[in-house]
Amino acid sequence: MKFKRILLKLSGESLMGEQGYGIDVKRLNEYAEQIRDARGKGVQIGIVIGGGNIFRGLSGAGKGFDRVKGDQMGMCATVINSLALSSALGAIGVPNRVLTAIRMEPIGEFYSKWKAIEAMEKGEVVIMSAGTGNPYFTTDTGSSLRGIEIEADVMLKGTRVDGVYTADPEKDPTATKFSDITYDEVIARGLKVMDITATAMCKQNNLPIYVFNMDVVGNLARVLEGEEIGTYVHA
Repeated sequence: MKFKRILLKLSGESLMGEQGYGIDVKRLNEYAEQIRDARGKGVQIGIVIGGGNIFRGLSGAGKGFDRVKGDQMGMCATVINSLALSSALGAIGVPNRVLTAIRMEPIGEFYSKWKAIEAMEKGEVVIMSAGTGNPYFTTDTGSSLRGIEIEADVMLKGTRVDGVYTADPEKDPTATKFSDITYDEVIARGLKVMDITATAMCKQNNLPIYVFNMDVVGNLARVLEGEEIGTYVHA
């Protein structure tokens, strides 16, 4: 096993599955089962989920929403997804807890680094929701921050594509995939791995990122076993 503690970043869009909106129960349960199997191998797991399947603050601002309120709506969307994942994990016997960056007991406990680490060391899966609690920060930045705080060995960024490409492979058939790439090259090429703030934070704090397709069942286990199925972003 390559990693003792991971920060798993899940895409809100991926939770939509084939539906085009909301939460696809089949996809949710597939995620929960993959997470259960990873925990069964002794890996400590912290999770951050996006909210784009429900509401995205930046696109809301483009439709006339106040940006701060739009981002707060996006934070609430991540909490809804986190509760859904928590419920799915609980249904298959995986102990877990939801921590929120904004106080909202009894929905979740207020986040602190030490609470998260203590729970992971006890074998619980910790789902960290509501982004950073601040507007103008994406869930990518939230996951970078949480990954650094909980002293994760790596951020595993589960997306709909199987790694980082020279261009968007869903739009450009000539796009080629990197097996590994440096933070600096990601920033210099303007690649959409994560936003620049998130990538810069990972670089400054030496948190490597592994981008892979989480929507293929079994891929999380393959990554943890060291199979090279995605893209490794590092110093």
